[in-house]
Amino acid sequence: MNILLVDDDANSRMSVGRFLRQLGHDVVEFNNARDALAAYTQSDYPMVLSDIKMPGMSGLELLKAIQSLPNGWLTDVVLYTGYGDMASSIEALREGAYDYLLKPVNAEELASITERIAEHQALRRDNKLLKEYFDEAVTAATQETQQELNRLRRLVAKSEGLGNIGIFSDEMKKIVELAAKYHADRALPVLIEGETGTGKEVIARLVHFGAGMKGDVGPFIDINCATFNPNLFESELFGYDPGAFTGGLGKGQKGKLDTATGGTIFLDELEELPLELQGKLLRVIQDKEFYRVGGLKKIKVDVRFICATNVNLAKKVEDGHFRKDLYFRLKVGHIVIPPLRQRSQDILPLAHMFLNDFARQKKKRFKNISDAVANMLAVHQWPGNVRELRNVIEWAVSMHDDTELRPHHLEILDIISKTQENGVNKNDRLINLTEFVLPAEHLPFEDYCKSIIKKALAMHHGNKVKTAEYLGISRQSLYTMLKNIDD
Repeated sequence: MNILLVDDDANSRMSVGRFLRQLGHDVVEFNNARDALAAYTQSDYPMVLSDIKMPGMSGLELLKAIQSLPNGWLTDVVLYTGYGDMASSIEALREGAYDYLLKPVNAEELASITERIAEHQALRRDNKLLKEYFDEAVTAATQETQQELNRLRRLVAKSEGLGNIGIFSDEMKKIVELAAKYHADRALPVLIEGETGTGKEVIARLVHFGAGMKGDVGPFIDINCATFNPNLFESELFGYDPGAFTGGLGKGQKGKLDTATGGTIFLDELEELPLELQGKLLRVIQDKEFYRVGGLKKIKVDVRFICATNVNLAKKVEDGHFRKDLYFRLKVGHIVIPPLRQRSQDILPLAHMFLNDFARQKKKRFKNISDAVANMLAVHQWPGNVRELRNVIEWAVSMHDDTELRPHHLEILDIISKTQENGVNKNDRLINLTEFVLPAEHLPFEDYCKSIIKKALAMHHGNKVKTAEYLGISRQSLYTMLKNIDD
């Protein structure tokens, strides 16, 4: 152990120094405290042994100076003094000295104190090593935990429909900022408008969860207004009391509003909500209370309402098909998502994001997009918006395997473009009706309808939403037709 020995008495200093060296310690001697302090700052001395009374700086002053240094607390200081100076010894202990000795120094006591200090310093070194190891382990565990937390957040985001949100253009950045503001105020209803495939539900979930994907935001209950039977929609949303209607459960049933307590109700395709239910929805949003079907008791509700539509809702209001008061109440929190063709900044970055995601999922080599494909993507109109872009990239990755996405990988995009050029829209169908010959006696109209619906369903692999869009009818109409087919 390195020991700093300070004593202005040469005989005493040499005697103590020789004894400490015999015990196996390395000793550096000084005849004054000031020089000893300078040496202390230049090297590592676990133990300092000093006389109290010396010319110039005293042993007590040396003790205080050492303890004022950043690592001074790691040094054990032992002071020695004469029999008549016990007050200084007591003060030394109060100031933090490890121990004190009386002159002349007793060799056995000095050996005992030095041995205790050596053990104490060994424990201190072990503790330091353990602390360093512990700090490193905590840092590593913290980093690992943070990485795992980020991974879980990504998984939660993906499972909650937020995995494919790409924020690249200024328009989308503003929309995300707006969603974050609306997230902070649960009392504010939100209306999201945008074409099919623009990502209205993704933004709705962003409003609900917030950018930090917090876990204390309550449930997110999504309801598609077009898929519910209007006669049953009210009971689904509000629930019903016993005996409310024939066929109901005898004990009644809670509705979606109960399920969503503390969270969010997301009403998609709001334009399909019947007028009589629009008034009841308005009252729930304004009054924060409702009646169950067949019930007489008011029930308080703590639910955020987010609604979405892919039609011009203002036009619906003008035509008398949507309540003006509900429209303006919802529009307090308003988000309009532009179609993909109006935010060209997003197309290529989104395509890259989808390409990387699907290549990873399907274990393909795709990494880059050629300039030719970038031009193809830029000029396409994307009537199906982000959803269409995602589907096109998924199809290309599924059908091919290369390091770069090239034009011949996107033959499906060429087919889509040609279909659009041929005018597949509401006013110009592919079926040439001028050449269609009606039967002379009987036209099995229902059979034709059933056949068309079945073929459309098969074309879209049973996806009723896409089938309804293809046929140009509402989802509710399609569900009604399918029910008739099944009957």
